[in-house]
Amino acid sequence: MKSIKVYGPGCKRCETTEAMVKDAAASLGIEVEVEKVTDPKAIAMAGVMSTPGIAIDGKLVHAGGLPDAAKLAGWLSA
Repeated sequence: MKSIKVYGPGCKRCETTEAMVKDAAASLGIEVEVEKVTDPKAIAMAGVMSTPGIAIDGKLVHAGGLPDAAKLAGWLSA
């Protein structure tokens, strides 16, 4: 199971990013545990300078704007 953190204050883009992660994982048949991180201090400590951010198994793979669907699928498959 992959551990995924979506970093953001709870804005519409952050919610959309969380949905994209869940949808991509489901379509790939990958079991994931998604955690939303909304605490500004925790977001900064993770190195996310622009939200939304995505970390997969502890590695920050995206920050700022909606992720590209193809890249997201690649990150989840890796």
